[in-house]
Amino acid sequence: MRQPHITSAFDQDIDGLYSRILTMGGMVEQAISEAGRALESRDDERAAEVIRADREIDAMEDDINTAVVSTIALRQPAAADLRAVVTVMKMAGDLERLGDYAKNMAKRVPVLAQAQGVDGAGAALRRQSRLVQLMLKDALDGFARGDLDLVRDVIQRDVEVDQMTNALFREFLTHMMEDPRAITPCLHFLFISKNLERMGDHVTEICEQVIYLETGARPELRPKGDVTSQMTAEQGGA
Repeated sequence: MRQPHITSAFDQDIDGLYSRILTMGGMVEQAISEAGRALESRDDERAAEVIRADREIDAMEDDINTAVVSTIALRQPAAADLRAVVTVMKMAGDLERLGDYAKNMAKRVPVLAQAQGVDGAGAALRRQSRLVQLMLKDALDGFARGDLDLVRDVIQRDVEVDQMTNALFREFLTHMMEDPRAITPCLHFLFISKNLERMGDHVTEICEQVIYLETGARPELRPKGDVTSQMTAEQGGA
């Protein structure tokens, strides 16, 4: 938990930055949720709203970065104060990337809506997106409360996202080998699942920033369970 600063103006600046980050985080949570719903239901209109909302997320990042630069210029923070300001800027970058991945999920919905269905694919990817969304929610809660136990737990949960990516990779490869008509939708599903895996990585990076903010030390290397880069078609069909 951040300690009060001797300069009240700096405290107000930091509180404003923290508030902006939490607002941006809420917007990204919503984007992930809506992208997952649009994918499962093949809802073009919902997907279009996710794409539109990403512009607001990008604008929020610009607003935060401008405020960070202004705070550094006006207050000239040092040590832990500077760490707090820089952490906010880095978190904004990770949130912007999360928003981009949610947008990219939504962009594939119109194509998938016209393609052959793959049983269970939309629901499985919705579950994976829900995992990422809940990780982000807890990461932001951990940031707001300075709860290191919570953010460390989130980091561990990223392995579950990786394992789901591995399982879906095998499943979609199997579908493509068994039915050539499934190749187009399954390729899109593979990209979406891999994007969700990368989203989990960005959430863990946010958690690592919280740990650094609170302790001044870099966290240990996080566990990784994604092995899709090493898989073959034979393993997919196994």
